[in-house]
Amino acid sequence: MLATAIPTWLQTWLPDGWGWTQLLILAVVLFFSTMLLSLLSVAIVIVRLPEDYLMPSYDAKANRPKHPVLRILWLIARNVFGILLVALGVVLSLPGVPGQGLLTIFMGLLVMDFPGKRRLERWMIGRPTLLQAANRLRARWNRPPLQDPHRAEVVAPEELTP
Repeated sequence: MLATAIPTWLQTWLPDGWGWTQLLILAVVLFFSTMLLSLLSVAIVIVRLPEDYLMPSYDAKANRPKHPVLRILWLIARNVFGILLVALGVVLSLPGVPGQGLLTIFMGLLVMDFPGKRRLERWMIGRPTLLQAANRLRARWNRPPLQDPHRAEVVAPEELTP
């Protein structure tokens, strides 16, 4: 089934006496740990989103720092973190590497700032199946459902005046 000996380059990274069985157990534990961490992270983000986050009228810039230097540092930090997540996701997507690669890439894209990001987010989570799942999760935590950008009702200007 498995080779009789672990390659020397791999054996130097493992504790003494480890064989294929221990290595397989470690890989399975890492896989399920990263999967649980990824799913938990996505759930926390979805629950914390404002209910109008997907709407075209949502002002994503309102939560950014006001001072120009802090805003630039915040932008750099978010993009570096997002790039690291995308790179980690690519590595986790390789065959033989345990982990949730595609989910990690998705999280990295959500963290970064790039042209068209809002449109991509609205398209991805605006899919009926994903939006329903996100709203079920939000309901479990007593949060209002995310508003569907595809079913946005147009309010006539006369209805806005008191």
